[in-house]
Amino acid sequence: MERAEKERWREAERAGAQCVNRGEEEEMEVCGFVPCTWRVCVLAVGCVLSGGLLALLLLWVPQWSVRWSCIPAPLHLASVLLLRTTDEFGRYFRVWVRTLQVPGVDPLGLGVAAEGGEEGQDSCTKGLLDNTQSQQQVRYFCLQSVVYVWSSGSQSFSRLTALDCGVPIRDFYTLHSTGLLPSVQQYRRLFYGINQIEVKVPSIPKLLVKEVLNPFYIFQVFSVILWSLDDYYYYASAILMMSLLSVCTSLYTVRKQYILLHDMVSAHNVVRCTVYRGSQDTEEILSTDLVPGDVIVIPANGMMMPCDAALIGGTCIVNESMLTGESVPVTKTQLPLSPRGSSANGALQEPLYDPEEHRRHTLFCGTQVIQTRYYSGESVRAVVIRTGFSTVKGQLVRSILYPKPSDFQLYRDAVRFLLGLVCVAAGGMAYSIYISASQGESVGRILVEALDIVTITVPPALPAAMTAGIVYAQHRLRQKGIFCTSPQRINTSGQINLVCFDKTGTLTEDGLDLWGIQRVADSRFSPPEQEVAVEVQSPTPFLVAMASCHSLTRIEGRLTGDPLDIKMFEATGWVLEEPSPDETSNHDLIMPTVVRPANPFPLETPSFQEQDPDIRELMGRYEVGVLAQFPFSSCLQRMSVVTRVLGERRLRAYLKGAPETVVRLCRPETVPVDFWEVLDSYTRQGLRVIALAHRQLEPKFTWHRLHTTGREAIECEMEFLGLLMLQNKLKPQTVPVLAELHQAHIRTVMVTGDSMLTAVSVARESGLIPPHSQVIITEAHPPREGQPATVAWSYSQDSPHAPRQPPASASAPGTTQETHVTVGPQPHPTQPNYHFAMSGRTFSIILEHFSDLLPKLLLCGTVYARMAPDQKTQLVEELQKVDYFVAMCGDGANDCGALKRAHTGISLSELEASVASPFTSRTPDISCVPHLIREGRAALVTSFCVFKFMALYSIIQYLCVLLLYSILSNMGDSQYLFIDIAIIMSLAFTMSLSPAWKELVPQRPPSSLLSPSLLLSVAGQILLALSFQTTAFLLAHTHVCDSAQNETYPSNWLAGNLSGAAANGSVLPAGEDDGEEESHNIQNLQNTSLFFVSGCQYLTVALVFNRGPPFRQPLYTNYLFVLCILSSYCFLITTLLYPVPALQDFFQLVCIPMEWRLTLLGLIIANLILAFTLESVITDCRELWKRQCSNQKLHEPHADAHCPQMEVDGLPMQRSRYGCCCHSSQAPRARYQRLAQELLLDPDWPPHPSSKAKPPTCPESGTFQGQAPQTTPL
Repeated sequence: MERAEKERWREAERAGAQCVNRGEEEEMEVCGFVPCTWRVCVLAVGCVLSGGLLALLLLWVPQWSVRWSCIPAPLHLASVLLLRTTDEFGRYFRVWVRTLQVPGVDPLGLGVAAEGGEEGQDSCTKGLLDNTQSQQQVRYFCLQSVVYVWSSGSQSFSRLTALDCGVPIRDFYTLHSTGLLPSVQQYRRLFYGINQIEVKVPSIPKLLVKEVLNPFYIFQVFSVILWSLDDYYYYASAILMMSLLSVCTSLYTVRKQYILLHDMVSAHNVVRCTVYRGSQDTEEILSTDLVPGDVIVIPANGMMMPCDAALIGGTCIVNESMLTGESVPVTKTQLPLSPRGSSANGALQEPLYDPEEHRRHTLFCGTQVIQTRYYSGESVRAVVIRTGFSTVKGQLVRSILYPKPSDFQLYRDAVRFLLGLVCVAAGGMAYSIYISASQGESVGRILVEALDIVTITVPPALPAAMTAGIVYAQHRLRQKGIFCTSPQRINTSGQINLVCFDKTGTLTEDGLDLWGIQRVADSRFSPPEQEVAVEVQSPTPFLVAMASCHSLTRIEGRLTGDPLDIKMFEATGWVLEEPSPDETSNHDLIMPTVVRPANPFPLETPSFQEQDPDIRELMGRYEVGVLAQFPFSSCLQRMSVVTRVLGERRLRAYLKGAPETVVRLCRPETVPVDFWEVLDSYTRQGLRVIALAHRQLEPKFTWHRLHTTGREAIECEMEFLGLLMLQNKLKPQTVPVLAELHQAHIRTVMVTGDSMLTAVSVARESGLIPPHSQVIITEAHPPREGQPATVAWSYSQDSPHAPRQPPASASAPGTTQETHVTVGPQPHPTQPNYHFAMSGRTFSIILEHFSDLLPKLLLCGTVYARMAPDQKTQLVEELQKVDYFVAMCGDGANDCGALKRAHTGISLSELEASVASPFTSRTPDISCVPHLIREGRAALVTSFCVFKFMALYSIIQYLCVLLLYSILSNMGDSQYLFIDIAIIMSLAFTMSLSPAWKELVPQRPPSSLLSPSLLLSVAGQILLALSFQTTAFLLAHTHVCDSAQNETYPSNWLAGNLSGAAANGSVLPAGEDDGEEESHNIQNLQNTSLFFVSGCQYLTVALVFNRGPPFRQPLYTNYLFVLCILSSYCFLITTLLYPVPALQDFFQLVCIPMEWRLTLLGLIIANLILAFTLESVITDCRELWKRQCSNQKLHEPHADAHCPQMEVDGLPMQRSRYGCCCHSSQAPRARYQRLAQELLLDPDWPPHPSSKAKPPTCPESGTFQGQAPQTTPL
């Protein structure tokens, strides 16, 4: 069948299958089909004959419904599409191709409003819309709220895009700045629909049908019908009531979630907006009528953004906490008009708009515009680029409505295990049919008993029981301030073995303290100053840069912005003033943000500025106006402003950013010769260093020209002003939490945008790098001038035995030669522990040119500095490729990509949910990380525990029923009811209540149900249960035979057991075949014995599997579970030793003699003791083996100096006397573990600091990435 499916898929591919969303996260293969009439008819007949079971199967497996009812067809002719995701899940979707009659095929067609041509164009387009003869057909389909449109040119389906893809920035000012005519807006709405993120709350009947058609409930219905046919009315009624209760609970929960999501989305879904209808005319419309290309007016008092829009006029202060978790308001400026670049063929290339690249100029849907800044006669305008579910907020809602399945081995193994149970059930069915047929049972009775085996072997309550553990864990996390939008990832968190941390705001405090400044005068550093000196005369450029080069604003009279900017500005003692809306509207001239000294300076003329003495004297004070701002970019690592001093004619630009970046933009003669040494001394202390520069602009730069000038034209030929040092203190919880993770053998990595030496210093201070460990700085250079790319290694200056030499980055800016540190005689770096540190630039070069070297560096890499947001995401992906379970913890702003890509992403935010990550912690420190890992481990172990318990429950009952079938007996209705409801359900749902253990331990829980220890545990308990049940059954059978011959027991006891003897060839007395009890042959000694033995076996396996430390709290802390266990044990033992006639009749038990009761009690106690002993031996043998291996005597001194990151399952890998790792005789599964073994045996690893690596070259093809890099000594 599988091979036939693959052949059909290949046939469909040959017919024209294509790929949509290529290279994206939602990449899918699409294949076209057309319905086949005769196939549809055959399927309809099959559905009727099967009683609807075939229809359910086709509903659950959509690819079968398409392939069995349709025939492949080219995509341009297809009416049915089958889509399959290309990720590891391979999910299938069936969609119908729809058609739309429109007057054009271009969604953005029919032009825009233009001056002088509005009326003619409007009448033209109205006629086009009304002319039915000019209508064209557009084919499309919708999947998960995303529209895909057929393109006749490319002959493929593609996502419906708007102005967010491939639009030159200049077009926003030339083509899209005047808005749309009503007719054009109506045309575009045909394609894009209404601008509304609509979360429909399904009706109760619809939800009920969807819930009932779940395979779990279908199996429940099948079981209830089967039990009713077998006269188990009480049990069937109880299960039916529980199923109805479960359905109602599920309906209530699902509908409540839909209502909450609907209310959250619709709270600001519809607002009134003002849009342009030409260059001057405006119109007020509802936000639902917005389409891409509309120009909306942002009011002065702000608004909740109903769409994604690119800002083309004015400035906005925006609160983006709903999306990024960043609580600091962000300043948004209008799109910059950068100069045109040159393409490869020499043609001019327009810079294209990208919402991610131009985040600082884009207003996102769902964010709150707090206030705006505009100038006289000019409104704050923004062009709508995306609407509806295409917006960022829409993508967040889509991720909640259509979550990706969890990629965890537990769920795949669970399916395999259930298939194994089905095979076991098949064997039981065959045995039941053989026994029943040999005893002459009727066909109907044989069929019912055979199918009953399936309902016993496959536990129908398994999914609900396994989900309970995750629900409880999610509730405990919520109590600790950790909110989860993807509960399936809680189990995945239990396998985390590597955590990446952002630095600023995560490991260190958000707030900064000014440590000092160091100015530059005449290209020389002045002595450092601990604080900004009060300048009696007019301010120097350094002070003006500190006071003006920032993005601060006042919101309700309070200074708001980046903490670094606030500290820097407050150190100057200046005052920031912003014009009010009345001041702005009452003046024709611009009213910029103004910074000025708190105490006015004397009116002397400053030496470095031009002035107009009349105006200066007229105003009587010194003020600096900020005319333009180029916001900070994490990719560019800088920001700048253009200012004008009151009374001057020429403008000045001030630049602030990373020292390495600022130096490259300054004139070399203005940079001190000892710049790198001074910078090195500060960063080595863990200080955050900011460089300042300025430039007096040429007269050609005016305020009007600034809006059409790119930042590259401003940020060049700067004059270096000096350094600003800030101290970023560690958060109090950072050091103890990192120590806890290290003690648990969980790797910790720093991924930051700060400088290399600052990051290394903070890593040492926080404990990421131990005090006596060496740091090997990796630096890569790209190919240039025909030379291949190279990688060089050097010691960090604070490493043991490291030479006190300037780092390789200390070369003068602009030089192309490589600087390598040459070291004298010194010990090999493997004697102390070593850690690699690299920059984002080096990481990208190694990723491109040294693909085989990168995994080795990742294995021991601890510090990644100057990492851009996309590089953080790439790092997480590369770590996952070597089989790490990666967690990422950040502030949610620049880490969104990495947070979503990691197995577990934790955003430190005050919100309950954001687009940043699946987990959000209200606690603003990393203490949430061990909490989440502990809860993840507890939830994972609980899932294993519940699964093993439910599996053993099924097997125990399966064995019991098969033994009774051998004498044509079965369990009674009340017995099933007591076991499944009173014992199984209560234990399955209470054993998940055990909270997580209070400490993180080096041991990690297994991730697979098919691991040897778990399989051995299950198999051992099955054999134990089989042994004791068989023993009890055979002893009971012997007692029956002996008592029948000797007649030593009361007649009422024998009467119920003679039927069992008759089943084995004895003759039943006349009249004993009448009545329900005789037909089922329930009241006999075998049944009674197995009822007590199997009932206690359920409790035994629940106790045995429900282990406490090291992942969960001890058993006695779970009070409800202990209460259920004790009450069930007491009930069974009491009923066994002191039978009550009423209970005997209800459970259809026979009265047995005291000696037999004591025999059963002995079997129960022996079973309990052996089960505990077996589980303890199986569970602990692996740890004992690990300890024995780790204590072996080592052979070589090199093995003593392993990298601390090279650890497998919590124990260090060490070299044995035979030159191999003693951890296991087999190669480990994880790639990083195999790589760790190889590196431990490699005498040339780690590379010597006095060496460099080049990619191997092939004479025919040049650089070849498939081989290991060559290392050559300098």
